[in-house]
Amino acid sequence: MAAPDLAELTRNAVDVLPEGELERKLTSGRPLRVKFGIDVTAPDVHVGHAIPLQRMAAFQRAGHVGVLIIGDYTTRIGDPSGRSSERPVLSDEEIDANAQTYLEQAAQVVDTSPERLEVRFNGEWLAKLDFAEVVRLTRTITVARLLERDDFQQRFEARTPISVSELLYPFMQAYDSVAIRADVELGGTDQLYNLLAGRDVMQAYGLEPQVALTTPLLLGLDGRKMSASLGNYIGLTDPPEEQFGKTMRISDELLPEYYRLVMESDVDPGSLEPMSAKLELARFVVRRSHGEEAAREAEAHFTRVVREGQAPDEIGEADLPPGDPVHLPALIREVFGLSTSEARRLIAQGGVKLDGAPTADLDVPRASLEDTVLQVGKRQFVRLRAV
Repeated sequence: MAAPDLAELTRNAVDVLPEGELERKLTSGRPLRVKFGIDVTAPDVHVGHAIPLQRMAAFQRAGHVGVLIIGDYTTRIGDPSGRSSERPVLSDEEIDANAQTYLEQAAQVVDTSPERLEVRFNGEWLAKLDFAEVVRLTRTITVARLLERDDFQQRFEARTPISVSELLYPFMQAYDSVAIRADVELGGTDQLYNLLAGRDVMQAYGLEPQVALTTPLLLGLDGRKMSASLGNYIGLTDPPEEQFGKTMRISDELLPEYYRLVMESDVDPGSLEPMSAKLELARFVVRRSHGEEAAREAEAHFTRVVREGQAPDEIGEADLPPGDPVHLPALIREVFGLSTSEARRLIAQGGVKLDGAPTADLDVPRASLEDTVLQVGKRQFVRLRAV
């Protein structure tokens, strides 16, 4: 194994608990088993998930083994961490479909060679627990301890429903650590309770407890915690142009966090011109997922379509409706799914263009629309064709 660089292993970490325990484990002379679990609530792994995965990659480079837990079973209950209500449960078909995509996406960040990564589905062991074993498991943590969690405590005080299945979630995540004999578990700061609960459960099962290592939560495009459930994320397998465009929508105030956590850069983006700083971040996000050439093409697309307001190289087509003249708000509603009132507002504000020229007309002669490019806002284009 490579000589451990503690600063590199714990870069951007918020908690490494208990204090001094990771250093002790690193002197054991054996590869540590470093666990990270993801519930499959959506088909995408996002750049927020990549932050603890980057720590897993650092452990792998130092000769340790990553264990990626695909939460096919725990997704059926839903992790309540940081939530004010119970998460909707997905169908088995949705869960299975999402699970199949996760390893491919994680491969953008971690080493997937068999000697460096184990991929496990927690249905392997959780589906086999009988009721007696579940009762044994629940004896390891008291109800009072469970209600110490901020999210449970707040919901309990507000008399917001908390299902018994949600109370069981920390036990299941902890049992994952028992099943794979974790030495270290990675997670966001909202996972600290669950990671520490894993220590208690491992000890109750006669195992050496894991180290809990947490990393900051990345804020999403809307300023809330980045989450697949909220849809405010940049997916690791989003198309290059979509990744680039989403990244460019990040507020200037969030740039320092993205530079530190996503790029792991020591550069202060405040020392750069804001547009240049954001472009460099967008290049990094696309380059990591799709390569250098894709990053260049995505930037060229962004410059042409968003910054210069030109049509993209490839745009879809839509049929003109019958009748003359064509009511433009109704056409926009049918083609782009906006309401007619929103379409009228955009037209009044100059946000609707025909072949690059703003139009203020609500009713347009059909002949003048044939084979023209209709642009709505900055990014929506379609070529109109006569039927």
